[in-house]
Order: sequence, then C-alpha cells, then structure tokens
Amino acid sequence: MGIARAQDEESERREFEDFRKTLVALAATERSKENDDFKGLMSSHIADLDFQQDKLVCVTSGVSFLGLALVNRLLLRGYSVRILVDNQDVEKLREMQVSGEMMMACNNKISVVMARQTEIQGLMEAFDGCRGVFHTSAFVDPSGISGYSKSMAEIEVKASENVMKACARTASVRNCVLTSSLLACIWRDSSQHDLPLLVNHDSWSNEALCMEKKLWFALGKLKAEKVAWKIAEEMSLKLTTICPGLITGPQFSHRNPTATIAYLKGAQEMYAKGLLATVDVIRLAEAHVAVFEAMNKTAFGRYICFDRIIERDEEAEKLASEIGIPPNRISGNSLEFIPTHFELSNKKLNNLMSRTIRNWYGQSQP
Repeated sequence: MGIARAQDEESERREFEDFRKTLVALAATERSKENDDFKGLMSSHIADLDFQQDKLVCVTSGVSFLGLALVNRLLLRGYSVRILVDNQDVEKLREMQVSGEMMMACNNKISVVMARQTEIQGLMEAFDGCRGVFHTSAFVDPSGISGYSKSMAEIEVKASENVMKACARTASVRNCVLTSSLLACIWRDSSQHDLPLLVNHDSWSNEALCMEKKLWFALGKLKAEKVAWKIAEEMSLKLTTICPGLITGPQFSHRNPTATIAYLKGAQEMYAKGLLATVDVIRLAEAHVAVFEAMNKTAFGRYICFDRIIERDEEAEKLASEIGIPPNRISGNSLEFIPTHFELSNKKLNNLMSRTIRNWYGQSQP
C-alpha cells in the first residue's frame, strides 16, 4: 500500500510539472494582441465548459506554487477549472520560459480570466457560472525585493474581503475554500497562565502579538481569515478555511520565495516551541479538494494542514539547506525562548482525508 501510494505521488509530481508547462504554453498563445495583456481563454473554452458547469470551479492566483498544484489536482478529479490571474500573474507567466507541447487533453477543461482582486464586480464576472471558488491568496512583493510587508498584509485582507463578497453575490457559487496559514493559529500570548498546550483548528493567533513582533505574514493571514469568516456569516456564504504549515515541494524556495521567507520570520521561536511545521504542496492541494468535496456533507470550519513537524536539529539543517539559509536562522538561539513545548494537531483534517484519499485511490482517475 505504501509503495503504491509513493508511486502515485511520484506520478502526480510528473503530471504537476507537465501541467505547469501546459499553462505557460496556453498563456503564450492567448495573450491579447490589442494591449499586450493576457485576457485568458474566454470565448473558445467557456462555451465548451457550459455542459460541465456543475464541476466548474475557479482558483485565484492559479499560477502560484500552490495554485498550479491545486489546478492540477482538480483536473485529475474531473473538474473544469477557471484560473483567475491579474497583471502580476501575467508577468510571472512571461518569465516562465518553459519549452514543451501543450497537453491537448486539458484544453477543454481550463479557462483563464483576468480580474483584479480589488474590484468586486470583476470578480463576480470571473466567478459567474462556477460552483465553487478556491481563494489561494498567494501574494508576492511587486518589487521583488522587500518581502512580505505590513502594507502587503493590508492588501491581502482587502482582497479576502472582496473575494468573499463576490462569492456571496454570485448566484452560481455554492462553496468557497480559503487558504489561510498555520501562522494564524500559533502566535498566541504565552504570558497567559491558562494557555492551552494543544494547538488545533480552534486556536487563533493574537493580533497584537503579531503586530508587536512585526510578523506581517502571520498578521495578513490572520486578519484575512477573520474578515472572510465575518463576511461568510453576514452574507450566508458557505466557507471552509485551510491553515497550512510552510509549503514545500519541488524547488519550493525558488518558486515560492516571498511566502517561504515571510513564513520563517520567528522560525527560531516556532522551532523551540514545537510549532514549526511543513506540508508538501501536493498533499495540500489534495486537502483543498477533499475539504471542498465534503462541504455538502461533513466538512465545516477550519482545518490545520501539515505533514511534518521540524523537531530535531538535523531536520532544521535539512530545511535550511533546501531554502538556502544558515541553519541558525531556524534552530539557533532556541534556548533563549521560554521552554514551553506545544502540541500541533491536524486530527480533524486527517480524519476527513483518510476517508477521502482512500476513496480516491480506490477509483480510476476520471
């Protein structure tokens, strides 16, 4: 069983890379001649998708590291996928100079639309006809040098607000899955005497603490998730959120640099307290689809997602080597922090996925 699963995962990794090449090829051939901006595969493909509308979903930031893996997983599950991109994503596509032929089998299942996450009306038009929306909320620094700043946190919060409002106002959208972060759960005030040692889906980071420590990535994810839940409740939107650890996978530090470096601010304290966890991008994509498919049955609320906790120095050194940073950025000075060791729990997600993945691998792919 373990060998078969490993072979399946390796096969998926190859398919993931093939799909990335496909998306680049699609983007190159469908760029607008009028203003040299990418307008997407609108007319020719959306008409073909009408008959499959019940399995049409939209993925925001669909060309991000997580976005690509999620789109690929959805395609493998038989969904038709509308990828939402903005100007920044177009530039990313242009930079991804990858050779290879298009996978023609995907042509009638992928459409790409351009919309700004600052404009609710544009988002509603992009979501129209989609059964569900995956808001992966992948943001990068426009200048490419300053990392994830306080201003980017505010941009992420506003984008989350707009996406949730657009989902709630779009008649076809039944469910929404938001990608938050484990950082929205773990940064709690340790001075509290009754602070639970268990960190799970009911745990929330402390906004004031994130501000004090200048943990802007954690703050952005925390506030973006909170505003999403507020709007979902006010506008009766069916929402679930997934809170992943540091996202890893093939060349993750190169292909997802802003989020990787931003996530690791405060890494020494996370490591010392047993709260530094990672998750493979394919596993995370599977979690998104599994939760989405269970939303009309048992899935609800928040889900913590990780598959490894960095607990030993050799694990920290390996992670640092993969990222290209000194090991002491993760494990150094850990004794300076209060030696309270917390317990991370993803039991809620594991219970859901153990049933779902068993069913997936017992089926032939669509």
